[in-house]
Amino acid sequence: MTDVPGVSDGAFAVPDIFDAARIGPLRLRNRIIKAATFEGVVPEGLVTDGLIDYHLGPAAGGVGMSTVAYCAVAPEGRTQRGQLWMRPEAVPGLRRLTEAVHGAGAAVALQLGHAGPVADARSNGVRALSPMGEFSPVSLRRNRAATVEDLERVARAHADAAWQAAEAGFDAVEIHLGHNYLASAFLSPRLNKRTDDYGGSLRNRARFSLAVAAAVRHKVKDRIAVTAKLNMTDGVRGGLTVEDSLQVAAWLQEEGSVDALTLTAGSSLLNPMYLFRGGAPVKEFAARFPQPQRLGIRLAGRSFLRAYPYEPLFLLEHARRFRRELTLPLVLLGGVTDREGMDRAMAEGFEFVAMARALLREPGLIHRIRSDSATRSLCIHCNRCMPTIYTGTHCPLIPAAT
Repeated sequence: MTDVPGVSDGAFAVPDIFDAARIGPLRLRNRIIKAATFEGVVPEGLVTDGLIDYHLGPAAGGVGMSTVAYCAVAPEGRTQRGQLWMRPEAVPGLRRLTEAVHGAGAAVALQLGHAGPVADARSNGVRALSPMGEFSPVSLRRNRAATVEDLERVARAHADAAWQAAEAGFDAVEIHLGHNYLASAFLSPRLNKRTDDYGGSLRNRARFSLAVAAAVRHKVKDRIAVTAKLNMTDGVRGGLTVEDSLQVAAWLQEEGSVDALTLTAGSSLLNPMYLFRGGAPVKEFAARFPQPQRLGIRLAGRSFLRAYPYEPLFLLEHARRFRRELTLPLVLLGGVTDREGMDRAMAEGFEFVAMARALLREPGLIHRIRSDSATRSLCIHCNRCMPTIYTGTHCPLIPAAT
């Protein structure tokens, strides 16, 4: 712990990024988390050696915890068919994964969620759920408006999946409340125009998210850590605002259902690049999809995959408001690639940082930073790693033999 000049005039001791820290019942060896990034290496929806290797890299490379993404809690909740989803036959493979990551000295979390309107019904063979039952640009089919019974079932499925995650040896679960997946779609006034108890007021729009978090907490109690990934803003006109997100976060804090929040932004359905600042690889994306999606991406990709300039800590401005108003531990995501950014996050009062693309480029980056604080990430924020995950590879700039 060190005092950082100019931060509250030395009124509080700023933790070192490599200090051990706790999230609820979980103790991490440091404050660096490998963020959940879709791996694309489970074609049958079950753990593979490729998935284990994917998380062994950053675990052996020095992170405090690696987050497995994304595990759907129901078959229709997958973004596409080749995605991990929780059921009893998945548990042995998940246990093999947790044992491997623990052997490398890191903790491991499992991100749980339901893709809702982001799900590809054509791929899954099951109609996607959404607040309103609108036409889906993902599957080119009409989604099904979720009933109250659907929402209660999905909330229970989150709780059951969290329990199975604990049985498989996971140290934490991260509930996905972002990116206009099902819970996030209900939070969005643009996507949720229902007139029942799940629409209208913010409290009603937040009802499903709060119910999911409460169900998970009730099921696992303090057996494992429970965190959530929450959109601060959807980054689209008429979507969730920072002010409304702050209130949702305050309700989660008040109810005690989560041990920490990871702050994110953007809509996988409407504006995915709002989170992934940097290049917008439209041609590369189009090449990874079958027709007619390929043609659609080529024709309209520039309007959907809008490019935003990259800058370090690009979500910090929004995240500061959450840090000022909440006492809940917060994870800063977005543009954390070097020791300078990590120290800045600690000085701003965030308890943890999350890294994604930089660790896809260099799984051993954390050891390099610890050895030399001047280390710079090799990631150039081109975002060409995004389309490559659909073929089970990580970063196109890494030679195939490594």
